[in-house]
Amino acid sequence: MISPTARAIFLMLLGLPLMVGIALLRPDLWTLSAGWIALVGGLMFLDAMVGPALRAFETDVHAPLILYAGDSDPLPVTFRFTRGSLPARLEVQLETSELLEDQLTRGLRGWEGRERRYDFTLTPLRRGTAKLVRLWCRWQGPLGLVQKRHIQELDTEIVVTPNVRWVKDEAVRLFSRDAEFGIKTQIERGDGSEFDALREFAAGMDRRAIDWKHSARHRHLLAKEFRTERNHNIVFAFDTGRLMSEPLGGVPKIDRAINAGLLLSYVSLRNGDRTMYFGFDARPGLASGFLSGSRSFPRMQSLAARLDYSAEESNYTLALSTLAGQLERRSLIIIFSDFVDTISAELMLENVRRLTDRHLVLFATFEDEALSSMADAPPETTEDVSRAVIAGNLLSERDVVLRRLQRMGVQIIETRPEHFGGALISRYLEIKRRDML
Repeated sequence: MISPTARAIFLMLLGLPLMVGIALLRPDLWTLSAGWIALVGGLMFLDAMVGPALRAFETDVHAPLILYAGDSDPLPVTFRFTRGSLPARLEVQLETSELLEDQLTRGLRGWEGRERRYDFTLTPLRRGTAKLVRLWCRWQGPLGLVQKRHIQELDTEIVVTPNVRWVKDEAVRLFSRDAEFGIKTQIERGDGSEFDALREFAAGMDRRAIDWKHSARHRHLLAKEFRTERNHNIVFAFDTGRLMSEPLGGVPKIDRAINAGLLLSYVSLRNGDRTMYFGFDARPGLASGFLSGSRSFPRMQSLAARLDYSAEESNYTLALSTLAGQLERRSLIIIFSDFVDTISAELMLENVRRLTDRHLVLFATFEDEALSSMADAPPETTEDVSRAVIAGNLLSERDVVLRRLQRMGVQIIETRPEHFGGALISRYLEIKRRDML
C-alpha cells in the first residue's frame, strides 16, 4: 500500500512537466512554476543528503576457490553501512559468466546492527573456469525520490571441477580394503619388491624370502620384508576431442574419465607416486609436469578444470609424440580415449605401439552401451534388423582394435561408467603388486 507521503511526492513529480509547460506558455505564471520546481528540487536534494551515502557502503565477498559441476555452493556476501541511516530495502544483483546459472535480483530487508548478510547460490553448468564479474547494489532515499547505485568490480575466477567430494572417501575405502586393523594401517609392507627390513621368520611366510646369509650370521632364520615401490611416474593422457566430448548417460565421456582420473590421482599421490596430466585434441594442450604428495591433489583438481571440451578430431601422432618427448624415464601412461572403427583407430594403434617400447600403457575406455543395446534388440522390424547388423559390425571392429592393443602389451580397461573408477584403481594396484614398472 502506498503511503500518503509517497503519494504526495508522486503527484509533485507528475506535475513537474506540467508546470514547466505552463511557464513556457504563460510567462506571467513563471513565479508559480519556479516555486514548484524549486520545491521538488529541494526535496530531491534533501532525499539525497539524508539517505545512505555511497561512500559509507561496503561489501565483503568471500568467493570459494573451487566449484563442483552439477552441485551448488553458497557465495556469502556481507553488506555494510559504516555510518548514516539504513535503507529500508537493498536490491542486489550478481553478474557472472555463462558457466554459472543466472542470478536473480534480490530485495533484502532487515539489518543486524549495520550489516546484512546474504548467500548467493552458485550453480555451475559445466566444467571450466567460471567468473564473478561484478556486484550491483542500489537503494532509495527515505523520500523515494533519489536512487543510488553501487557497482563493485569482482573480476574473480573460480575453477569448476568434476564433483569429486566423494573421491577421498572412495579412495581410502578402495586403497585400504586389505589393511589390518590397528593404530596405523600397514598397507604397503609385504607387497612389491623393494627391500624394507629383516624380520624373524615365522610360520606361514614365504620361504623364498629367507635371507640365508644373514640367517647364518645370526644363527636363526631371518626373512626379507618388502614394500611397494614409490616414486613411479603416472601419466594421465586425456583425449578431449569430439568422441570424448559426446554424452554417455547424460554426462560427457571426458567428465567421467576425469572423475576416474582424479580418484586414481588421489590414490597414487597418497602412495608416493608422481602424477602428470596431459590433454590433447587436434593438438597437444595441457601438460602439467609431475606433481607429488597428497597436498598436490587440489592442484590436480585445478588442472582438470582446464581440460575443455572440443569438437575437433584427435591427432594421436602429434599428441603422443609430444608426450613421449617429455618423459625421461619409464612411466605408466593411462590413455583415456575412444574410437569408432578400425580406420579411425589406425593412427592411434601405431603411436601407442611406439610408446610401449619404453613405457607401460593402459588404455581406458567405456563400453558402448548404445551399440550393445541395438545389437541385442529384438528384431521386430526390418529397421531393427539393419540396425542390429550395423551395430554388430561396429562392435566386432571394436573388439579387433582392443585385441591388437593387447597383443602390443597394452593393458585394457573397458567397463561401464559406474565401475570405471573401481576398475582403474584395481588395475593400478595390480600393476604395483606385480612390479610391472
